[in-house]
Amino acid sequence: MSGALAAVLATAVFLPVPAASAAAPAPEAPGAVRCAPLWSSSTAYSAGGTVSHHGRNWTAKWWTLNENPGATGAWEDRGACTGGVSDFVISEAQFDEIFPDRDPFYTYQGLIDALSAYPGFANTGTPATRAREAAAFLTHADFESVGLRYVKEINEANYWRKCDYSRPYGCPAGQTAYYGRGPIMFSWNFNYKTAGDALGLDLLRNPWLVEQDPSVAWQAALWYWNTQNGPGAMTSHEAMVGGAGFGETIRSLNGALECDGGNPESVAARVAKYERITGILGVAPGSRLGC
Repeated sequence: MSGALAAVLATAVFLPVPAASAAAPAPEAPGAVRCAPLWSSSTAYSAGGTVSHHGRNWTAKWWTLNENPGATGAWEDRGACTGGVSDFVISEAQFDEIFPDRDPFYTYQGLIDALSAYPGFANTGTPATRAREAAAFLTHADFESVGLRYVKEINEANYWRKCDYSRPYGCPAGQTAYYGRGPIMFSWNFNYKTAGDALGLDLLRNPWLVEQDPSVAWQAALWYWNTQNGPGAMTSHEAMVGGAGFGETIRSLNGALECDGGNPESVAARVAKYERITGILGVAPGSRLGC
């Protein structure tokens, strides 16, 4: 890995701002069977519990944990469903094409499991809008984690810089614990605290969950995408569904360092990745790509 890429991973900036509400999912067609909440491998289900998995609803026959619907006898198939996050605009085959050399930690199912945390993500507006938002999100994951090859920041000497002891809750996991992890190299104690509160996880005391559980890693990235402005004027979700364009997502994630002439090479690299991924999805990238 080049020194330039290492520097990118070590200096990713995520600033704390007030959270914004996620947009509501698009309505289903009249008479459609709506998908139940997504099945999660880490959740225990009792008899009668209903989930969705790969576009079908399933009901648990008995208490079950980590038994994949459709692969074991623990679930009864309730038929196809539509709407909700089971209609994700990116297939597993497309995910594999986008990230052919990814670390095995980053599973497609982990991403699917995480989508229920923000059901408006890639599920708002026209099919093209939804595809562009998914492409934009995965573009930044591609850039920050170098094609999903890295689960955590590699510059250990930089770890201590991610702890802000001025916060009233401090850094209970230790001053070197809040380094970048996951698809957007999620970092800083205040982000772990706020994201954990939003997701119902104690990430402040156990930040290692983001590098141990694929669903949590994707959830943390989706929390930032859907609720945080960073140095921008809107969340990345708002930028993509409101027509502001891909360039505004760069501003929201790392605009203080890259936009307005800060690092045109990085901006160009992100745009090139975005155009590649929208090409895989068969959707036009839209306008306003730079910042």
